[in-house]
Amino acid sequence: MSSGQQRARRVVVIGAGIIGTSIALELNKRGADVTLLDRDEPGRGCSYGNSGAISPSSVAPLAMPGVLASVPKMLLDRESPLYLPLAYLPRAMPWLLRFVAAARPAVVADAAAKLAALHADCLRAHEAMCRELGVPELFLQRGHLHLYPNEAALAADAQGWELRKAYGFKCERLDRTGIDALEPRVSGRYQRGMWLADHATILNPFRYVQAMARTFSAAGGKIVRADVAALRCHGSRWIVAGASELADSCFDAAVVAAGAWSRALLSPLGFRLPLESQRGYHVQFHGAREVVSRTVVLADKKVFFTPMEDGLRVGGTVEIAGLTAPPNPRRASILARIAREAFEGLENIPNTVWMGHRPCLPNSVPVVGTVPGRQGLWVATGHGHMGLMDSLNTAKRISQQMFRASANGQ
Repeated sequence: MSSGQQRARRVVVIGAGIIGTSIALELNKRGADVTLLDRDEPGRGCSYGNSGAISPSSVAPLAMPGVLASVPKMLLDRESPLYLPLAYLPRAMPWLLRFVAAARPAVVADAAAKLAALHADCLRAHEAMCRELGVPELFLQRGHLHLYPNEAALAADAQGWELRKAYGFKCERLDRTGIDALEPRVSGRYQRGMWLADHATILNPFRYVQAMARTFSAAGGKIVRADVAALRCHGSRWIVAGASELADSCFDAAVVAAGAWSRALLSPLGFRLPLESQRGYHVQFHGAREVVSRTVVLADKKVFFTPMEDGLRVGGTVEIAGLTAPPNPRRASILARIAREAFEGLENIPNTVWMGHRPCLPNSVPVVGTVPGRQGLWVATGHGHMGLMDSLNTAKRISQQMFRASANGQ
């Protein structure tokens, strides 16, 4: 190596979902020597079941003023869109208390500002990324339609819509005639709508991540499938314990993007995140993509309908029940029933069910950046159900900060 050359910065990214794969690809573009590490193939975890929504107006956090009144329903109503089984309450109590505290107006305002900053220009970024990866057909920009049964139901969501308007997002209020003009197959139960015309959808999140991973690999990036037992600091460098393929490897930097499993890696290093699994479910009706022509949200049920490449995906609800409990078939059956009530013709359509662990922080704001007091250690987690949308901006933020730190000799 000549005196005019610098050794490429060696980085390991732990977690090959949409967040980790985006970070690996971005760092690779900046000239880093990047290893992407996951126990499964890229995109096979939480990203696989994503509803594909690119919705930059989603600035309202999950915890909004008045959430305390909904806690009894979360615990007692097994069909609540946000459900916490009583048996898991003792484990979830610290997170739940923080969640309720995060509903204070000042905290909500701060969270909305941070989310808006992370969402900035994400529509253009994802459209450009789809073109760069050679999969432009995955980007569908036909807007998002939010539906309500009546004026009272729409009024109950007024805070969220006011937040959207405060950040400059334009939405069109629709009556039933307007709904029929966009999505005529919707049940007559829904009489009011809010249409965000510029929002978009990724029609196959798994294929999107896979395309990123192929591009990363073709550009010299390394993908390793292995379990990670721990991260260990060795001087100013990092060692991945448990991955035999990397037994002799030291990295200048490590990025923890392991979703809901990030806490287990970071806690032994003294960085404790109040991270919970926001267990999400979807039901995929195969061959029924034509039911909707864009992302449709039943706002009263908190359920998303998405026209995916291989059928209609019905996703949503939040279940706080930890990482180890098996999937709850009741949660998926609720989604299937809601789908059949909202749209005719789904009764005899074959379907499959999925459950994944979305990493959720009490204030809904992901943690993206350095770990205090740990040189060379970075974190990108807590994106909840907005990981796909915020993946590219998260990658850009990590890359910019890392190379700035590198230039400063850190």
